[in-house]
Amino acid sequence: MADTKREIERKYEATPETRLPDLTRVTGVAAVVDHGIAELDATYYDTSDLRLAAASITLRRRTGGGDAGWHLKLPVAPGVRDEIGAPLSATLPRPLAALVRARTRGAELVPVMRLLSSRGVHHLVDADGTPLAEVSRDAVVAERLTDGDGRTAAWDEIEVELADDQDPAILDRVDKKLTKAGLRPSAAPSKLARALAETGLDIPVSTPVEPVDAGGHLLAYLREQVTALLAYDPGVRRDLPDAVHQTRVATRRLRSAFRSYRKVLDRTVTDPIGEELKWLAGELGVARDQEVLTARLRARIDAVPRPLLLGPVRGRLRIWSTAHGSGARRKAITTLDSRRYLALLDTLEALLADPPLRKAAVRSAAQVFPAELLKDYGRLADRIGHALDLPPGGDRDLAMHDARKAAKRARYAGEAATPALGPAAKRFAKRMKAVQTVLGDHQDSVVARDALRNLAIQSHAAGESAFTWGLLYGQEQRSAADRERELPGVWAEAAQERIRAELTG
Repeated sequence: MADTKREIERKYEATPETRLPDLTRVTGVAAVVDHGIAELDATYYDTSDLRLAAASITLRRRTGGGDAGWHLKLPVAPGVRDEIGAPLSATLPRPLAALVRARTRGAELVPVMRLLSSRGVHHLVDADGTPLAEVSRDAVVAERLTDGDGRTAAWDEIEVELADDQDPAILDRVDKKLTKAGLRPSAAPSKLARALAETGLDIPVSTPVEPVDAGGHLLAYLREQVTALLAYDPGVRRDLPDAVHQTRVATRRLRSAFRSYRKVLDRTVTDPIGEELKWLAGELGVARDQEVLTARLRARIDAVPRPLLLGPVRGRLRIWSTAHGSGARRKAITTLDSRRYLALLDTLEALLADPPLRKAAVRSAAQVFPAELLKDYGRLADRIGHALDLPPGGDRDLAMHDARKAAKRARYAGEAATPALGPAAKRFAKRMKAVQTVLGDHQDSVVARDALRNLAIQSHAAGESAFTWGLLYGQEQRSAADRERELPGVWAEAAQERIRAELTG
């Protein structure tokens, strides 16, 4: 139902007297094609406390022009948004409502602003007539719809939007021409933001406070992770690459911070939240883990010489992957729509608003954080030592998996401390990440071998050759052995006394 386009644009201040310069003098522009005037009528929706606007998200229902319908715009980068459209209807389409559910969480979406725009449209085209960009001149009238206020504002502006599949450099060339002609970039990131400001509606803004103690530094880090959770939610729903992975990373960082910095936050409050974060990561992980494993096995198959590919190997992998991944995406969406997930988001925001700080929170980060990092290091050292003392086999595999989790926790703790402790914590985190990488590659091999064994069994049962699966199993065994030989050296680098000494100054 919904379709998506990447919107890359620049906005400029204008007046009724502003005249566009000759844009055919912009390199690459052969002609400026006049597409006439369009009358646009857009109603913008938000919660009564403007949660969408606070997140730089706009949701509107617009008539007029060539793209009448519902439009949801999600920020990607400054001047770049993803616009997701749906056909015109009387009520908000369910797919768009789902994309903002993590923000609204049951709060009603109501009309907050109406914008009437008289838009003059021009297309910049190259010598072949291919559109490079669209230049729009808008005369805008905004009417506030909340509180029965009816306050209005009016202004003129010019937008330059990149055409599909074109080089953004054209925007720089047009910008140079426009600014030389006296136009100034707009101070407002969107029409809605300007309309809200000029009709007296303040967008809720969280003003960053410079952390002065351990509690402030930890809360700033936690706030970054909660912000990431909310930002990646629409990407998971849209099945965007890496969205699930980044969401799980945010949950792990939150959990690690809760566990590593228990002297700062009351664990009787954070432990239950950590369990909910663990649940969320697990529910979202099915699809991601299967995707990563399939990609690994496919790469292994692609590297096998053709004479050694016996039987329908790629077909068998495809059948296996589909069977194991079936329903995984549906499960992820069901999770994000669940009351449990939305309650978790509420709980996280409540934690940030009223954090359960302990006495250590008012001490300086330099007094508190190093000791916590050294505890995480000690836990990792014990697990590494235990793993290296075991002979190769299943017990060592499990021990290395436990060490991997400890390395990840130590790394995240170091990253959380970096804004406060600086390069010393950054170096600590970097070394912990190196250990985590080796242990993670080893665990990936363990998981891959289990999958290859199952594929061999299925192939044999179907009367197919299991030779190739056995070959790949042997390759994964060698990979695991390589990581086990590599680990002592990587650990020796990470365990240098000076790295820990730097933490305490």
